Amino acid sequence: MYGLFEKQLTLLEEAEGGFDQFTRSYKSYGVQRMPDNSLVFKEWAPAAEALFLTGDFNGWDNFSHPYSKKDFGKWELHIPPKEDKTPAVAHNSKLKVVVHTRAGERLYRISPWAKYVTRHEKSVIYDWVHWDPPQPYVHKHPRPQKPRSLRIYESHVGIASPEGKVASYSNFTHNVLPRIKDLGYNCIQLMAIMEHAYYASFGYQVTSFFAASSRYGTPEELKELIDVAHSLGIIVLLDVVHSHASKNTEDGLNRFDGSDSCFFHSGPRGEHSLWDSRLFNYSGWEVLRFLLSNLRWWMEEYRFDGFRFDGVTSMLYHHHGIGSGFSGDYTEYFGLHVDEDSLVYLMLANHILHTLYQDCITIAEDVSGMPTLCRPVQEGGLGFDYRLAMAIPDKWIQILKEFKDEDWNMGNIVYTMTNRRYGEKCIAYAESHDQALVGDKTLAFWLMDKDMYTNMSALIPMNSVIDRGIQLHKMIRLLTHGLGGEGYLNFMGNEFGHPEWLDFPRVGNNESYHYARRQFNLVDLDHLRYRQLYAFDRDMNRTEDKYGWLAAPPAYISAKHEGDKVIVFERANVIFIFNFHATNSYSNYRVAVGPPGKYKIKLDSDEIQYGGHGRLDHNTEFFTEPMEFNNLPNSILVSKLYYLWQNNDLHN
Repeated sequence: MYGLFEKQLTLLEEAEGGFDQFTRSYKSYGVQRMPDNSLVFKEWAPAAEALFLTGDFNGWDNFSHPYSKKDFGKWELHIPPKEDKTPAVAHNSKLKVVVHTRAGERLYRISPWAKYVTRHEKSVIYDWVHWDPPQPYVHKHPRPQKPRSLRIYESHVGIASPEGKVASYSNFTHNVLPRIKDLGYNCIQLMAIMEHAYYASFGYQVTSFFAASSRYGTPEELKELIDVAHSLGIIVLLDVVHSHASKNTEDGLNRFDGSDSCFFHSGPRGEHSLWDSRLFNYSGWEVLRFLLSNLRWWMEEYRFDGFRFDGVTSMLYHHHGIGSGFSGDYTEYFGLHVDEDSLVYLMLANHILHTLYQDCITIAEDVSGMPTLCRPVQEGGLGFDYRLAMAIPDKWIQILKEFKDEDWNMGNIVYTMTNRRYGEKCIAYAESHDQALVGDKTLAFWLMDKDMYTNMSALIPMNSVIDRGIQLHKMIRLLTHGLGGEGYLNFMGNEFGHPEWLDFPRVGNNESYHYARRQFNLVDLDHLRYRQLYAFDRDMNRTEDKYGWLAAPPAYISAKHEGDKVIVFERANVIFIFNFHATNSYSNYRVAVGPPGKYKIKLDSDEIQYGGHGRLDHNTEFFTEPMEFNNLPNSILVSKLYYLWQNNDLHN
């Protein structure tokens, strides 16, 4: 693979003068305003017979502005400025490319390089709008340094408000960013930014790859959002979808030039049977230009700090992961079923991003466990910084669905948390947006269900369902945070135990926004217990920030006791102790520790402010004894380890 990658790099050098120029193609394709205010339009449409530009500027004349044909399927059009020296096409006016096919069709298309598209309320189709504001947003703040420990707040702008509507970029900037900062997250992963005609696709059926979704506001408002995040020391990653594209033709990439191919493979190889979408031809020169320039565009124009690559499993294999269980056998990862073109594309993308932007972070969403996915390209790896630990949330859902508390298997939980390739960093998470989608529900709702509607008041004693739910919600998160990876992710709202599930407006629910919102108002009410879960999540992140366990080597697990239902591990000189037993408390419980000395409680999920019972004395000091225990040289006696609806976490 490395040989194929090197060959592609050499070709780029020879044909385009290197990848730096090649990946800036957004400065020459689509529409460009020259210093004299003339406009240059450029497209790649190899199967087209003729191209014309139409729009508000020429009274929607389909023939007055023809493109001229260039080599390699490219088309260009120059429009001089108006007599008053202003551009012929005004900012915010509508445009269309008229494509004449060899079969004699006349098609109306949006430029693949369109930077802004909008939809009229009564229309189904998006319009290409020329975006060239007189006062473009100027970034004021430098990018923050790459964090050692990555604590990600996965976010969706449109649902980031308690109101039943599509929320805006500016709402996120003013109302959500301060919460994220307060919670101790240092990274935001923004979903559903690349324009998608169908809101309910959660942003995964992209129609315009260079356009920030207009349903939340303008490109300048997104730039401000990212700039303000940077001012708070928070980096922002884009959830980038290069694994497939929407089948839409009039406002998507599909059949742009009238052919079945263009950006995609023709025939069955160009179709994803489960997603009903088109698949890119990663060996195509102009496809590489388009996708690699797309990454560069989001980094340069909007100042994103990196990417979470969606659907990587689908890219890696010709079978797209459909019907594959992935047992971990190496024959599953190497062979003719691996898509070499895709691998070379991902290697190129990571190499270029990390060369041009030293602190750029890339995360792969891969469920297969492909080896070397997160090793540097120069080692022959694919070059990602992190992969998502996708087995962990599945494990928590399975446990809550299928097992009674007394049947939880400590060894199996620990195995799932630690089952990752050495030297390849993982992002651990208890739940993401996936787990909350309609048909499933949030962990809080799995734990407490309908009791959340009536029994979350802190003014009344907790019933057993709420008590168990609140304690487990915290313990599941802390265990995942401490043991599961080298980064941590939370989906917005779930930190405070957001009830119910996620469902976007669609025909099947009468276009309702009821489940397409985040009820931040629940946290703002003093008398509700959501505040307590919020406080625990905040202090868990702040404690990590102080001790840095995510950036430390993997934990040493000294106990996973099935009878006691106790898990103990040490990471970054911090001792984590969990008692998952439903009924048993323990006195003078011996716990193995490495470094000798004095230990104190630094985070305790049983504190009253976190919805606990306040049974531990935080003034207690724990002194090590030179008594070897569970293969560690020292140990301490923990005076009290309370039953399930309480756990303590001791820190050096």
